[in-house]
Amino acid sequence: MLTLSGIAKSYGERTLFAGAALQVNRGDRIGLVGPNGAGKSTLFSLILGGEPADEGQVSTERDAVIGYLPQESAPVGEETVLEIALDVADDFVRLHRIIKARETKHQVDSELHEESHDDVHERYNELNGYLVEAKAKQILAGLGFRDSDLDSPARTLSGGWVMRAHLARLLTQEPELLMLDEPTNHLDLESLMWFQGYLKGYPGALLVISHDREFLDALVTAIVEIRHRRLVRYTGDFTKFLAQREAADAQHLAAYNAQQKEIAHLQAFVDRFKAKASKATQAQSKIRQIERMDKLDPPESDDRKVGFRFPQPARSGQKVIWLEQLHFAYGETQVYRGVDLEVQRGERIVLVGPNGAGKSTLLKLLAGKLVADQGERVLGHNVAVGYYSQYRIEMLEPGRTVLEEALDTDAKVTEQAVRTLLGSFLFSGDAVFKRVDVLSGGEKSRLALVKLLLDPPNLLLMDEPTTHLDMSSIDALVAAMTQFEGTLVFISHDVHFIKTLADKVIHTAGGKLTPYLGDYEFYLHKTNADSERAALTAGTGAEAKPQAKVSRPSHQEAKQIRSDLRKQKKLVQAIETEIDDLETRSAAITKELELPETWNDGARAKELSRELKANAERIEALSSKWETEASRLEPS
Repeated sequence: MLTLSGIAKSYGERTLFAGAALQVNRGDRIGLVGPNGAGKSTLFSLILGGEPADEGQVSTERDAVIGYLPQESAPVGEETVLEIALDVADDFVRLHRIIKARETKHQVDSELHEESHDDVHERYNELNGYLVEAKAKQILAGLGFRDSDLDSPARTLSGGWVMRAHLARLLTQEPELLMLDEPTNHLDLESLMWFQGYLKGYPGALLVISHDREFLDALVTAIVEIRHRRLVRYTGDFTKFLAQREAADAQHLAAYNAQQKEIAHLQAFVDRFKAKASKATQAQSKIRQIERMDKLDPPESDDRKVGFRFPQPARSGQKVIWLEQLHFAYGETQVYRGVDLEVQRGERIVLVGPNGAGKSTLLKLLAGKLVADQGERVLGHNVAVGYYSQYRIEMLEPGRTVLEEALDTDAKVTEQAVRTLLGSFLFSGDAVFKRVDVLSGGEKSRLALVKLLLDPPNLLLMDEPTTHLDMSSIDALVAAMTQFEGTLVFISHDVHFIKTLADKVIHTAGGKLTPYLGDYEFYLHKTNADSERAALTAGTGAEAKPQAKVSRPSHQEAKQIRSDLRKQKKLVQAIETEIDDLETRSAAITKELELPETWNDGARAKELSRELKANAERIEALSSKWETEASRLEPS
């Protein structure tokens, strides 16, 4: 359906692609990944003909329809939400407007007035108009639109809702190849769950750029990574890709080191004998041998890790914040009645529950952004509160540059350190000199996040902090939060982010808070969840079965339970790491034993054989130990 061959693309001295190739067939479900700036969106533009390749060819199957959803913006005029979703064929929206105007007895534009009633309906039926309209309405509902929204002018909506309307248009159209650039950025969790389920049954091929690991794991059957200016394809979902890439990296490192060793050996001969007449011919031969080599690129540095030590906040008291008999309502809608909550120093709490249950409201109550109708909100000793929302930009000065904003901090950090952090959150090169007032909403949110990390409070409240971040930036945020010595309460639909950070879960539904004194895995076990992501929006009953009523442990007992759980996890992980290291070493020994030169060295062969046997015995012992220790992580 789509073939890219020998693609090269450069911008000045920066080369994005060189000899890149890709084949997309009908039914393929491919995730496109790579670090920020690697060229993911540029590749989409090359495929769509938005800009030409310097070399190579992009070819598509004749009459194949390609649908594309950009990452940040989509055009909008005077059309309604429903009309955007119905814009799937020429003349479709025009006919729909005439029919709707006549049904509601509104005046039809004069140039359309002459068209007969029968002609309009006949043409609309030829396009399967009524079926398409029903399908579009179903899709819009799945993406979170209410019936009352459908006739609203799209220009009155936020950019995120306009993107949802355009996504509905693509799903209604059902192109043979659907290309999506970060499609989950503008979806809430329930819409994302619906969208993910819908795409599982999508009849066409998918090519998706996404930072959402769970989304990729649920949908794709192949990953294409932009690496070394080429497109490298892996079979399987994102989790399998990570394992395959790690193995490929090890092979590449070994091959690169071997080639460098050979080059050094040849160059040493050249340097030693090039001045000697008797060896000059041989030296020239070695030089040509080096020149003819297909040089391997050096291993890439791990851009997923950020070499920056985040400042730490002042130490708070043991009781950080608590709510007592708190009531809150939006008008006639009661959200909480008589809620109690206590947050202790060092806790990392994730709030989960269905949409509309009050997670963001609870976070705003904790932050003091909303005032309770009744009850108390009490801050502990020396507590400083920081609230981060994906919409929070009031902390930024429009006239400043990105770099000036980031440097406006009381934290003792160098400009180079600040630039490093900005680069990790998608502000690299000249982007640091962009003025704040020209930044997109996502860019402003990321800059606000950087400022918060540079001078963090000791109570950090975060609402969907990973929105608008790519995977390397999410890893940078995880690194920051792993170092963070304060207290964290957050909401997220990123399962990887939650599983990495949370050590306690609070489920909110029906105005009640149900604490789970363990990490997200513990919560999943206790709720008998169908999937890791579905559990985030689970309600009550079978979906999110609360813990059986038992005597509640004291704070010290709960703290000890969490501490013991963390220690046990570290022990199990340490055993797994040692087994992996031994297996890697054993594979290397086996490979070396297969070499003829090894068997020519009898002592070396015996030494390797003894090490291989010892490794096998150690792996067997560790495997048994792992089973014992891992079983202790199972909730009783």
